[in-house]
This record gives sequence, C-alpha cells and structure tokens, in this order.
Amino acid sequence: MKNRAVGVRWALAAACLLVLAAAVWSIWQFERVLRQGQTVLLELAPVDPRSLMQGDYMALRYALETHLEPSGQSVLQERPRFAYLHLDAQNRASWAGGGADARLSAQAVSSPRVVSVRIRPGRWGARLGPNAFFFQEGTAQQYEKARWGEFKVAPDGRALLVALRDANLNLLGANRF
Repeated sequence: MKNRAVGVRWALAAACLLVLAAAVWSIWQFERVLRQGQTVLLELAPVDPRSLMQGDYMALRYALETHLEPSGQSVLQERPRFAYLHLDAQNRASWAGGGADARLSAQAVSSPRVVSVRIRPGRWGARLGPNAFFFQEGTAQQYEKARWGEFKVAPDGRALLVALRDANLNLLGANRF
C-alpha cells in the first residue's frame, strides 16, 4: 500500500512538471515572436462607435479583412490559410493575395517585402488579428486616436498584436515593446 502511494505521488509530480514545462515552452515561443518577429502595421477599420470603447478594451477591425471573404465566400475552404501582405518602407501592410501555405506562396509573390499572416477563422468571419485591445483602466483616451495595429509576425504566420499607433504612426499608451 505504501509503495502505491509513493508511485501515485511520483506520477502526480511528473504530471505537474509536464504541465509546467508545456506552459514555459508556450511562453518562450510567444516571447521569441515578440523579440524576433517582423513588424507589420495593419490599418484599423471603423468600428461601430457604440462598441468602440467598452470598459477597459477597444473593439478592433482591420481594413484588409475586406479581402478575406470576397462575394460572401470564405477563403478558409482549405486550412490553414494565409494572407500575403506587401510592406512599405514604414512596414504598413497592403493586400498582396491569399493562399494555403505560409512559405511557398509568399516566395512566389514577386516582392521581397511580403509577409505571410495566418488567417484566423472566427465565429463572425475570418480575422487577421484579435478583435479587441485591452488596456489599463482609466487610459481609454490615449487610444481614441488609434488608426494602426502593430503586430509582430513569426515566419510561420503567427501574428501577435503588440501596440496601437495613431495616423502618424506614433505609439499610443505605455507599451513594453
């Protein structure tokens, strides 16, 4: 009976270590994208003013998302799907096309300043990024002038929203990156 209790404790300890290792690995991957990812600026699209500021977050849409569902047909027929974005000298993105592969199709596009961004399927359509930006309570006024979302994009197309910028590309609010 005592040996069984010791075995259960070891199994429980091993399971806890495995969960902890998975969490650390996930955090490390996100931090790596934040440090080494390609900076991409996506223009924000107008959002219903009644839902623009809701408490401690801002509802977001992106202007390039109009290309994701042409004629009512979702480009997410084959998964995963990627958006190919041309970057200008200031890393502002414009639409270059869509496809099924992050690396091959982006190389097929003639411009050297093309980045692949994974398209996220969503309940109300495909998305290029998150639908909300959270900020510290009482700082909503700092973000009212937001016109661009700043992302860090990994080579596999994962994109993380790191900041909001105004029409002149000035950083809004207090940001770590």
